[in-house]
Amino acid sequence: MKHKKLLGVYKFVIFFLLIAFVVSCSFILFLHFLDFSKEEIMAAAPVTFGNVLLITFLFWILDTVRTHVFQDKPVRMITEGLAKITAGDFKTRIEPISEISGMGEYNEIITYINQMTEELSGVETLRTDFVSNVSHEMKTPLAVIQNYAQLLQCPDITDQERLEYASAISDASQRLSELIMNILKLNKLENQQIYPDRKKFNLSEQLCECLLDFESEWEKKEIQIETEIQEDVMLYSDPDLLSLVWHNLISNAIKFTEPSGTVSVTLKKLETQVLVSVEDTGCGISPETGKHIFDKFYQGDTSHASKGNGLGLALVKRIIDITGSEISVQSEPEKGSIFTVTLDQEGDSHAGKI
Repeated sequence: MKHKKLLGVYKFVIFFLLIAFVVSCSFILFLHFLDFSKEEIMAAAPVTFGNVLLITFLFWILDTVRTHVFQDKPVRMITEGLAKITAGDFKTRIEPISEISGMGEYNEIITYINQMTEELSGVETLRTDFVSNVSHEMKTPLAVIQNYAQLLQCPDITDQERLEYASAISDASQRLSELIMNILKLNKLENQQIYPDRKKFNLSEQLCECLLDFESEWEKKEIQIETEIQEDVMLYSDPDLLSLVWHNLISNAIKFTEPSGTVSVTLKKLETQVLVSVEDTGCGISPETGKHIFDKFYQGDTSHASKGNGLGLALVKRIIDITGSEISVQSEPEKGSIFTVTLDQEGDSHAGKI
């Protein structure tokens, strides 16, 4: 309030000096062509000074009203809106100002503020959902670990029960570890500037190595592995990021394929592109689920929810985007799925800058 009063006095002084200067110049020019006595000039001086003060006051009042109506009001609307947004109310929207007022230039600022608030609202929703989903996903394995750890403390359990309880704790710990690792990987990919470390490498060898990493799992489920991998297919891309893609796709194929089923991995080299397909004879994906499979924590088939945490395919999609590749899905319920990744053989020097 004190600042506004000082600003008002400052404006009044400025107006007074400006008007006094204009009036003085006008009178000097006017008197230059007329012959007035000194007494007459001295008598008119107080009236002239009073007129200057009156004109200054009128201009000051008009400017104060204009400022209050056309500047202070929109600025106050914007600052009040920003105060609510700063307090966390991302539903706040600032109403545009009428163009008739002559202050339409504020609308550009208001438009950008409203767009920013809308983006913040979406980010806040995603953050809330993410925290909720992470909490839920962590709660299940932690509850399993806690329950079986208590059962292990019972003195009268058999050795067979002890082994079963220990195995359950180990499985829950593994699931919790995979969840945390995927969260860290996804967070790194989404919140940092990622420039893929592109280099020439043997994609055929990489796929074979990824398959061998799951040998114990497919043998345990007696899954038949079929491969059609062209030899020595060289690719210019980021081998570490793509390795995460193959591990997730192959891991999912094995997880969701019933015992004695089949998982197929195909690598084909075209003129300028390379196609990698991972096919399984698992439970398949419904059309509705297919629309959301790359969303974080989405698990359309709740009967198989215990087999994953809903982050693997979100991680895959993020890497595909970063490396400038493409991924497509063909699937039918109870008939299995085919995930196909299309990569440019020479790479794109402009892709992947996030």
